[in-house]
Amino acid sequence: MVPLAVPFNSFENALLLLFNCALATVIVIMNVSVFISIIITKSLRTENRFIYMMSTCISDIGTGVSWYYLGIFDVDDTVSGKNTTYFISSTFLGLSYLVILAAQADRYHAVVSPFQYSRRMTPMKTVLVVCCLWVYAYAHVAALNLVTSAMAAKISSIGTFVCNMMTLVIMLGLNIKLYLIAKYQLSREPPSAEREPRRGSLHLIIIVAGCFLLFWTPVFTYIIICNFTTTHCYAFENLATDPIRILPRVNSALTPFLYVRGCAPLKQALLGKVWKCCACSSVR
Repeated sequence: MVPLAVPFNSFENALLLLFNCALATVIVIMNVSVFISIIITKSLRTENRFIYMMSTCISDIGTGVSWYYLGIFDVDDTVSGKNTTYFISSTFLGLSYLVILAAQADRYHAVVSPFQYSRRMTPMKTVLVVCCLWVYAYAHVAALNLVTSAMAAKISSIGTFVCNMMTLVIMLGLNIKLYLIAKYQLSREPPSAEREPRRGSLHLIIIVAGCFLLFWTPVFTYIIICNFTTTHCYAFENLATDPIRILPRVNSALTPFLYVRGCAPLKQALLGKVWKCCACSSVR
């Protein structure tokens, strides 16, 4: 039997286990709620940006469910770790990362070239992009499980380095340019009822990018420093006690809140249909 991440013999240890359990629960509840809200609302599920949202919700649900195991028991889901899930559970987290990057690039294309975007990126093509990301992610997992530990560590390091470059280009470069373009377009529009929601979406771009970088940069920096250099890095006993590995899971809980906060139709569907229905069912 797999032991607990920390002995259940002190208040601090009990608090850590309780935090990880609560984090997993919040991730699952919020992402399931947002996913159902999009699925039951036809006007949402046919938009490209909400297709990306549904994909991140599915992968984050996997992240939340797997965190009940990774965050409570003595597990180190790395190349030379113990009680691993063979990278399957950790890949859910990586999928969220890839899809968010793709969604940000998609938004940039939609704002910069709206006419070309409307012709090129149909919902079916967006679904195809998402499916390709899922296939790539689990093909990567298969490769890691078929090679030696040393080769798997090298593949993981190279993949992390490439992801870091993509993050710099997309989350920093494209988002800064997108913000400036959208701000310029808004400044030219006359005051109207549609202008304020667009201004809110503009601010949301900065918030999402900032949170993304805040929660993901530490773990990527740690992996690159430890695997690409000769620096001896401190190794935590397991994932549950590693704050650097916990941060991306916090992002999985925060992302659906940002989706709801920045999209009025999604918020209306969540509060008016999903949660209202759940509340009425519980009262009965």
